[in-house]
Amino acid sequence: MGRKQRTRRQYLQLFGTGLTAATAGCASIGSQDTSSTPESTTGTAKEGMKKTTSQPQTKADNTSSVYTRVYQETIGSVVLLRISAGQKKGLGSGFVFDDKHIITNYHVVKDVDTVDVQFTQGESQVGTVVGKDPYSDLAVVSVSNRPKYAKKLPFLEQEPAVGRKVAAIGSPYGLEGSLSEGIVSGVNRFIPSPGSPLTIPNAIQTDAAVNPGNSGGPLMTLNKKVVGVINSGGGDNVAFAIPANLVNRVVPGLIKNGKYKHPYLGAQLADVTAAVATAYDLSSPRGVLVTDVQTNGPAAGVLDGSAGQTTVDGIAVPTGGDIILRIDGKKMSSPRDVLQYLILKKSPGETITVSFLEDGEKKTKKLTLGSRSSNNSVEQRRKPSVQI
Repeated sequence: MGRKQRTRRQYLQLFGTGLTAATAGCASIGSQDTSSTPESTTGTAKEGMKKTTSQPQTKADNTSSVYTRVYQETIGSVVLLRISAGQKKGLGSGFVFDDKHIITNYHVVKDVDTVDVQFTQGESQVGTVVGKDPYSDLAVVSVSNRPKYAKKLPFLEQEPAVGRKVAAIGSPYGLEGSLSEGIVSGVNRFIPSPGSPLTIPNAIQTDAAVNPGNSGGPLMTLNKKVVGVINSGGGDNVAFAIPANLVNRVVPGLIKNGKYKHPYLGAQLADVTAAVATAYDLSSPRGVLVTDVQTNGPAAGVLDGSAGQTTVDGIAVPTGGDIILRIDGKKMSSPRDVLQYLILKKSPGETITVSFLEDGEKKTKKLTLGSRSSNNSVEQRRKPSVQI
């Protein structure tokens, strides 16, 4: 063989990026090497802002591509974020939510209160992190002097169809102003939230290339609507974005209060499989099994968790737990149905009506949802199960 094929990392190192991959689509940089993000100034654009020598290309000779048009009309609203926390330095992406606020990921800014925000024509300023939510992996950065060309990006109002073309815009490996194209590969995905047992519902899956540094950037449709906030990627053409409907619920709360209160049921739930249906004398699998209930949590005294165990065809099955059939009249067929309904439709303090089977008898009770915190997790004794 002649020349050895270079890996992607070796290729990037030729350009002096000095970047190493982080776990969830955010890029980190060594404390001494910032060669990929030059800081030299060329003059003051506005008070509190400066222009740097790093500027992505926003115009092209050939504008026949629809992706070129999407890029040119939206790139001004996408920013590069530089994070510094002690000896740790990192890079992420974000985009304009309104006149004073930038959206990004919680995992990008979780360790800092301020961040350097660089706009696409070189202006930069120090932004203040005004809200963080580990449960949805969303955060908001406040800026005082947003350039006029950095306009708010509108969100898609409905769930995108699988197969719809999309574009991911951000700064993979610190390569500011990059675009990758793909399609919506799947919808209604459930992905882990960082540092939390809560699962993020309704995530959008895409095959668009997403790498460390893309975190917090927008996943766009070709008519320039935001499908979601890019959250993670890891190769094999699989990446995820936090859905627009969840973003629009969480971000206003982060702006107003610095945090967002998620509803909390205080239970571990599992699927009703064929083995579970047999153990509970059901004619067919239906509903959602309650495996554990938090002591003094919202569901305590209303729902019962599984207290025993039996074996069905060699499969261990928890017994004694209630089986949720409906919430507020809506059929529940899996733990994900419950999670999706509560997270996207309900708020702490609201009362829900739960219909369930207890020892084979159908019952209906009301319970008031609590607010999720790091201190109210249910001990997960049985797997697989979903904490809600």
